[in-house]
Amino acid sequence: MAEPRRLTPARLAQRYGRWLLPVSILLFLGLWQLLSAPGGLPAFILPSPVQFLTRFGQVLADGSLLRHLAVTLLEVLVGLAAGVSSATLIGYLLAKSRLLEKLIAPYLVASQAVPIVAIAPLLVIWFGPGLFSKMLVCALIVFFPVLVNTIVGLRAVPENLRDVMHSMRATPAQMLRYLEIPAALPVLLGGLRIGATLSVIGAVVGEFVASNRGLGFLINVGRGQYDTALVFVAIFALICLALSLYGLVVLLEKRLLAWQQRS
Repeated sequence: MAEPRRLTPARLAQRYGRWLLPVSILLFLGLWQLLSAPGGLPAFILPSPVQFLTRFGQVLADGSLLRHLAVTLLEVLVGLAAGVSSATLIGYLLAKSRLLEKLIAPYLVASQAVPIVAIAPLLVIWFGPGLFSKMLVCALIVFFPVLVNTIVGLRAVPENLRDVMHSMRATPAQMLRYLEIPAALPVLLGGLRIGATLSVIGAVVGEFVASNRGLGFLINVGRGQYDTALVFVAIFALICLALSLYGLVVLLEKRLLAWQQRS
């Protein structure tokens, strides 16, 4: 008689994994409704799911949510592109030169000791309260994790593969294209995942300091008017934005690293 198969955690996750997310969402909504029910927390502290959906429908219908979301999205995309490109370029230079790393790395590490919340007001004073200062905050908050991942990824390339490329008389450009980029790509994309979510934080921090549009501004409006449902709507939009960016990076990673899965 065959021995029955044991339900290990991996098999349980494989069998019931598709239900975990819907069940967790239902439990969260049920707890939320319970806490905000009559006799529970007041609406200005915790609005009910119905109040949240009603307010969401209002700001969606009048177009204000999409307008503010578009501004934040622009800040995030431009800041993310600027931060990733500059961090990748500088990271490549530091990975190639130990001397340059010793000269610049202490200043880069020291800059991370200062919270971005403390730097954002200075950037607004220097560059004004327009879009540029918000994009700069996004780029700065994205810069360091992408830089570190670039250095780590490039230095993790096996030396024996470098020797093979040198024996084939590969040029530096060929070395970069055919060896260093493919070998370091998983680590680089890992840094891009982190940067994609951090860029949303950078945009909101900049909007908190000085702005008349954007999701951070919408949160400030809701906070000032004790419209907690509006704050929840803006936070929900930020979560959706961060998840969308993260999902796009995951799709890009699957596409660019498909050769690894085949191998």
